[in-house]
Amino acid sequence: MAVHIGTSGWSYDHWNGVLYEPGLAKTKRLWRYTQEFDTVELNTSFYHWPRAAAFARWRDELPEGFRMTVKAPRGLTHARRLRNPEQWIERIADSWPELGDRRAALLVQLHPALQRDDERLDYFLRLLPPGTAVAMELRHPSWDAPEVYDLLERYGAAYVVMSGAGMPCVLRATAKLVYVRFHGPDDAPLYAGSYSPDDLQWWARRIDEWRRQGRSVLAYFNNDGGGNAVRNARDLRALLD
Repeated sequence: MAVHIGTSGWSYDHWNGVLYEPGLAKTKRLWRYTQEFDTVELNTSFYHWPRAAAFARWRDELPEGFRMTVKAPRGLTHARRLRNPEQWIERIADSWPELGDRRAALLVQLHPALQRDDERLDYFLRLLPPGTAVAMELRHPSWDAPEVYDLLERYGAAYVVMSGAGMPCVLRATAKLVYVRFHGPDDAPLYAGSYSPDDLQWWARRIDEWRRQGRSVLAYFNNDGGGNAVRNARDLRALLD
């Protein structure tokens, strides 16, 4: 099964000299990124949901076989915290399909203070258009419950396996897709530090196990500081290749 490894976002000034050659125009960064990686997590959609025309443009610009994950807007996940999601789901359904076969998954990162609410999660998943590949990042520890995983499985929604300070790292697969987010190996700050070779070897074995189970895997490094995400993504991909 397919394994796609990339980073959370792609346009960072501190990646100059790591992924981007000196003097490379910012408008060329996505193009350069696609020369090395075959998937990316779009994070700007969390702050401002793009118009349909933007998704259509990415569909035309991204190379064949490239897959883009899109992060759900914070208006849905952090302001409303999945309450009354109809308006946001309609906006997503009206524009995200314009990505066509460049779509990977819709990432829904819940507010870390949002505690377990099975009814709210069930209602949200029930309203999503059929066939939506959705990955749920449930950051509050209270979501770690068999009933929650059963609910995700019922809808074919992927549980996001998290690696990061203060986050529950639960190796659970609830769909044909396994989604992994690497927020950094350090115990205190998020989005910092670099995973060691031993760390990456361990994760490579886990990903290979999921792959042998017949599952596809999306894995994104979010420890962008110092270009660590780029280096770690390169190294993990090399281990799996």
